[in-house]
Amino acid sequence: MHELTSRAFRARFALTPVALLACGLLQANPARAQQEAPLVLKPSPYLRESIPPAARDQLPTQLSGQHVFGRPDLETVIEGDARLRRGDTVIDADRLEYYQPDDLAKARGNVRINRAGNVFEGPLLELKVESFEGFFIQPHYRFLRTDAYGEADRVDFIDDKRAIIRNATYTTCQRRPGPAWMPDWILRAASIRIDNEEEVGQAENAVLSFMSVPILPVPTLSFPLSDKRKSGLLPPTFGLDNLNGIEVTTPYYWNIAPNRDATFYPTVMSKRGVLVGGDFRYLERDYAGKLHADFMPSDKLRDSQRWDYALQHDQVISGMPIGGVGLNLNLNRVSDDNYWRDFSRGTVSLTTRLLANDGSLSWSRGNLSVVARALKWQTLQDPASPIVPPYDRLPQLVTRYHRGDLGGGIETAIEADYTRFHADPLLTGQPNAQRSYALAQISRPWQAPGWFFTPKVQVHATGYQFDAPLATNGVTSASVAVPTFSLDSGLVFERDTSFFGRSFRQTLEPRAFYVNTPFRDQNYLPNYDSAANDYNFATIYTENAFGGNDRIADNNLLTLGVSTRLLDAQSGAEAARFGMAQRFRFKDQLVTLPGGAPVSERLSDILFGGSVNWVPPWSTDATVQYNPTTKRSIRSTLGGRYSPSNYHVISAAYRYQRDASESIDIGWQWPLNDLWGDKGQNLGPGQGQGEGRWYSVGRLNLSLKDRSVVDAIVGLEYDAGCWLGRIVFDRLQSGTSTANKRILFQLEFVGFARLGSGALQTLKDNIPRYQYLREQVTAPSRFSNYE
Repeated sequence: MHELTSRAFRARFALTPVALLACGLLQANPARAQQEAPLVLKPSPYLRESIPPAARDQLPTQLSGQHVFGRPDLETVIEGDARLRRGDTVIDADRLEYYQPDDLAKARGNVRINRAGNVFEGPLLELKVESFEGFFIQPHYRFLRTDAYGEADRVDFIDDKRAIIRNATYTTCQRRPGPAWMPDWILRAASIRIDNEEEVGQAENAVLSFMSVPILPVPTLSFPLSDKRKSGLLPPTFGLDNLNGIEVTTPYYWNIAPNRDATFYPTVMSKRGVLVGGDFRYLERDYAGKLHADFMPSDKLRDSQRWDYALQHDQVISGMPIGGVGLNLNLNRVSDDNYWRDFSRGTVSLTTRLLANDGSLSWSRGNLSVVARALKWQTLQDPASPIVPPYDRLPQLVTRYHRGDLGGGIETAIEADYTRFHADPLLTGQPNAQRSYALAQISRPWQAPGWFFTPKVQVHATGYQFDAPLATNGVTSASVAVPTFSLDSGLVFERDTSFFGRSFRQTLEPRAFYVNTPFRDQNYLPNYDSAANDYNFATIYTENAFGGNDRIADNNLLTLGVSTRLLDAQSGAEAARFGMAQRFRFKDQLVTLPGGAPVSERLSDILFGGSVNWVPPWSTDATVQYNPTTKRSIRSTLGGRYSPSNYHVISAAYRYQRDASESIDIGWQWPLNDLWGDKGQNLGPGQGQGEGRWYSVGRLNLSLKDRSVVDAIVGLEYDAGCWLGRIVFDRLQSGTSTANKRILFQLEFVGFARLGSGALQTLKDNIPRYQYLREQVTAPSRFSNYE
């Protein structure tokens, strides 16, 4: 009772001239004002988005209006422009009665209540202000988080988080002038339960109408009030596929806990049968992962059972005497060799025909690290295009030690690797083996702001134990040791300059890299994991021409290169970069991969590269590998992107490799309205309902050599302000002469739900820099609707 009395006193104090008189006396005494400390801004709990309960109990009740009368500590009656304010709650009405003992407000005539940005308007309200219990008759309402609104016969406020709206409507289509106006979509329900704590709405006996046509009558329907996860049925998805026929999926999402969830998606395919799939995700303090699985009891296409699973798990095992141990699992498995072709969009692996089952334990302390690994491949063979399977590693043990703090600036590193390679010898053509490999290196870097100089010495040692004699010389074991000396050096020059009226800091960076590795015969040895390095600016300054540990190239060569950069004088951003490099070989390279030929050219191909980002909308880059002997380019890539503003992006890449491939990759997202002069001043994403805007989206991968389309995604998006429509055609090549095609439809009611197929996810996954038309970065603030 004491708290209610003090609150009532604060309310009465706000209504009398005592406060104004006290402020006037303080202002009239300048001497006292000078003695006061200067005002300092302090944080206030009242300015938070959500006022904490401890602070809410101390909030005053402010009352104002044209005529105020009542009895102290009992009731206050306000007539004419009546207003009650407490914290984030504001009540306006023609007449307002406030009963202090019960904390009860009764409002009549043009009643409007704003609770943390959510607004209700109507003729009659009774409400306990602090507990927010009461009812509102014939209200119109608008919710801040989703910008949705509607009207109802009655709203029952259960508490400050929950309410029940009777005979209600719900839409996000903003009202436009005209008596005949109707929202493009609207949900009508016998009741809607609003739960702002769980951030979910529950509609009972509901009908969703689109363009005045009922499209989804449901006895019960839940919908999100934010992006917060919630359990329940998700809107069904539909699709049309040339291989699967008509696809209908009814997903169910299970929010198990804040750190665990699962999604189940039973799918009916008219041409193939029923597929049951699911995803399970988990996140703990020491581990996290994701499990994906699909199961089809009987596939009409192959007349067999089909399944797949993929598990990704990362964990730190703590509490062990040696310290924390890392556990990493990446397991992938499918039922048969045709799975990659029949479920081309269902596999998680980046290599659709090579599925890795990889597990490792790792440990490190200081400069020492140890990894134990087991890797087994599932190779999906195609009789028309067989591939040689990679070797399983059962097991692999790797130890690394590095020291960079030795005396005199010396750095050293040691690596040891033991691997047991296993595969079918009939497919690989060579025996399985155990390989032991060791690398020891020592270097002494010298560095300064304008130069660097790094000599390095390496020793590689490899030993083999073969399961069967080699076909070349009949040995069952072999070993080789190869030393390498390298010298890396470079200079950095800088100057201030300007181009086209813009100031830059320009650099000139010559670089020289020398490597000398004597020849040690390795050509007779099997190859288990080595491959030629790609020829680019990252690998041209490395000691070995091969990746892996089965081949160490014999080299006596010098690589010379130079690059220049233009750095913006104000921001330091790189506006342009150009470079070139070439190798000069002093003797032939005799170490080769199986079937390869020695390298005898004294001058290598020249690499040219450049990138230009002169202005933010434009970005270009190019690389050319040029053969000075034939005076022809061997390989070229050219890419560019133009993105002048949001939802405007065009990217293209041209790739050419002589006698192998030539392709163009084009991706885009662009408003079609721009083509006929409508730049979107009156309507854009999130700006209301109007005539709408069309967007063209897509990505094309074209083979110029074969004059054919490899993969294609082409679609249209329509933005009507409160709803979005998408139609997408998706073509994915599954073989040299076969492709999977599907058509995706999606209708999205903004702030409510999406119906149709997964068109949005397809666009996000495949179109470079695609932007969702309704991306909400931050939740709207209650102060954006402050009164």
